[in-house]
Formats: sequence, C-alpha cells, structure tokens
Amino acid sequence: MAVAELYTQYNRVWIPDPEEVWKSAEIAKDYRVGDKVLRLLLEDGTELDYPLDPESLPPLRNPDILVGENDLTALSYLHEPAVLHNLRIRFAESKLIYTYSGIILVAMNPYKQLPIYGDAIIHAYSGQNMGDMDPHIFAVAEEAYKQMARNNKNQSIIVSGESGAGKTVSARYAMRYFATVSKSSSNSQVEEKVLASNPITEAVGNAKTTRNDNSSRFGKYMEISFDEKNQIIGANMRTYLLEKSRVVFQSENERNYHIFYQLCASSQQSEFQHLKLGSAEEFNYTRMGGSTVIEGVNDRAGMVETQKTFALLGLKEDFQMDVFQILAAILHLGNVQITALGSERSTVSEADSHLQVFCELLCLERGKVAQWLCNRKIVTTSETVVKPMTRPQAANARDALAKKIYAHLFDFIVERINQALQFSVLKPLM
Repeated sequence: MAVAELYTQYNRVWIPDPEEVWKSAEIAKDYRVGDKVLRLLLEDGTELDYPLDPESLPPLRNPDILVGENDLTALSYLHEPAVLHNLRIRFAESKLIYTYSGIILVAMNPYKQLPIYGDAIIHAYSGQNMGDMDPHIFAVAEEAYKQMARNNKNQSIIVSGESGAGKTVSARYAMRYFATVSKSSSNSQVEEKVLASNPITEAVGNAKTTRNDNSSRFGKYMEISFDEKNQIIGANMRTYLLEKSRVVFQSENERNYHIFYQLCASSQQSEFQHLKLGSAEEFNYTRMGGSTVIEGVNDRAGMVETQKTFALLGLKEDFQMDVFQILAAILHLGNVQITALGSERSTVSEADSHLQVFCELLCLERGKVAQWLCNRKIVTTSETVVKPMTRPQAANARDALAKKIYAHLFDFIVERINQALQFSVLKPLM
C-alpha cells in the first residue's frame, strides 16, 4: 500500500504547533495525490486546510489501542510526535518513567524520589528476561549482568542525555543493582566501597546549574570487575572533561562544586576552624552566581556524608584534612585583592589576610606568592625576563592557578578512590 493511501477520512495526523510542539487532527477528507491542502478537523472542532508538501506529508497518529505501549518499537508509526506522545501518556497519566525502545531504555526524570528502587524490586528483576518485566533500569542492569555471567564477556551500559535528564542517578542505580545481586556475605565491603565512590565524586564533581541541582560537570567511565562467581571484586573509574572554569566563575543562579559549600557550612566545627572559613557568601568563588543554597539540601549534612564515605574507602582523617586545606586555600586565593599600579603593573599586599591564610594552608612563602601573582617569567634560550602584569592579567593568572590546583586535586582524589577500589590478588602458597 502506498503511503498516500493511508491519508483517508477519519485517520489522524500530527501537525506542528508553536505551543504544544505537535497537535493532533483528524482527516476530514480523503487525500489524493496532487492535492495542495489536507482538510483537517482539529480537536476543538474547527476545520483547517493544512498546506501540503508532497514530499513530506504530516506524520500519521497511532491508533489509541497502541498509546501507552511500554516499547516504542511496538507502535505502528515511529516518529517524533509518536514518541513524544507515548512518553507523555506513560509519564503524565500512568506515572511510569521508563519506556523501552528495543534494547534502549528511555527514562523520564520525575525530579522526585520514587519507591521503585528498593531491594525487593531489585530481587524481583534478578534472573528475569528483559521483556518479562516492566521497563526499568534494573532490567537493563540485569541483562548486562546475565550476559556477562553466561557468555563470560565484557558488557557496557551507556547512560546519555542532556543536563538534568537523570544520568547520574541512573548510573548510581545500575551500580547499586550490581552490588546487590552479586553480594556475598564474605565480601560485602567491596560492594560498599564501590557504592561509596559516588557521594565523593558527586561532591567534588557536581554542581547546581539552572537546569539541575546536582549536575555532573565531568564525564565518567566506571569499570566494575567480577570474579568467576560473578561477585564484585573491584572497580576502576576514569574521568574526563572536568569543567575547571566553574571553580572561578558561575553563571547567575548556579553554584560552584558542592564540596565548597559543604566546607563553608561546616566552618564553625572545631576540626575546620583553622581553615578560617565563613559562610559561602563571604567568598568570591562561591557567591558569584548569587545562589549559595539549594532548596531542600543541607550542605552541612552533605559534609558528614562526604567524610563518612571517605572513611569507608579507607581514606583516613589526615588525608581528608589535606583535601579540605587545599579546598579552603582555593577559596582564600579567590579573595586575594589585586591592586593596579598605573596602567601596566599590579601588586598584592603581603598583609592581605586571605593571602596569608592561603600561604599558611599550602606552606608557601608569602612574599614569593605575592610577587608571582603579579609578574610572569619569560624564559628564552639566552635570558630570563620578568614582565609585570596589569590588574586584569594578574586576576586571570590568580584564577588560572585556582583552576589548576582544583584540577590536580580532583585527579588525585579519583586516583586514591581507584586505589581503594582495587582488589588484592592472593599469592600462591610457597
């Protein structure tokens, strides 16, 4: 049957709409090849002569019996309006956030906690085939786990989407599924460590944006290792494309990385008082976006969770304090005042209180830091030249230093997490 023969009276089509994106309409008169318009009846009862492009007729709407299918590939017509309508019906009317598209799982972010991720749900999906249960991230994780166990081959789950789509949470639930179904009483600490890596990387690598209160500002590849009994024995994380610019600049209504606000919220605790911090509103690097608080988020409790997961990974208090000192030093560096000396030079006072704390925390010589914040060294094959910087140039150099320190700290934390997630190989008895 030719496609044109489907455009008959009483069939329905989708037409573009500036407000709803796509709007449904019923065909009021059979279409014939060569017609310039298609007579339509809109849902509000008005008639419309829709201008036609013979090369691109409006997409046909699926029969009502197919609306709400849990697999998009079951639809008679699979195109943009059909996909959007089916997802909307499942999400808005049936309160279902997951839909299959073949082997792909489409997830709608509900922006609230749902009671569909407990251990009972995990065990319900364990051992089941992907098509036997309702669409769920656990079904995808189970399929990957089962294929690995049966075929002894590596499996990958790719979690993609725009900012705020729920990638971080989806990956977290997949990891939790693996940790639960592969758990053994003798090796439960390994699974706990794998899951503990998430709160730490989110603290140092996630931030509030205008679209997402917990947006990952870096890419992550997580590799989980299993033994011959299909139990987790270790993991390794690779990160890339950390958004370093966020350390020194945030757009309106956005925040820096969560860890800075956790630290400021805990600044009055005795173990942090030597860092000489205060509220996030007192530091340039945390107040720039004008949004230092996330509704419903307790940053002080977040710090407790971060410290707890550090400890669970075996990263002791002295390591944690080294990390917090570097983070505090970055905040103080952002408050160092740079003064212009004419149009070509700048200076930083050695008496600057934030410079003093920065140097104390990092064990640096104050005079040299003040000098090199405002000057740059140019080395050639024959000589070395010290060139003064203007105030804007010095400010850029200060911010570049802050970004460099944070990037190195981030990489160091990831390296230590990976060390904690490595399994030890037993040596044969001699």
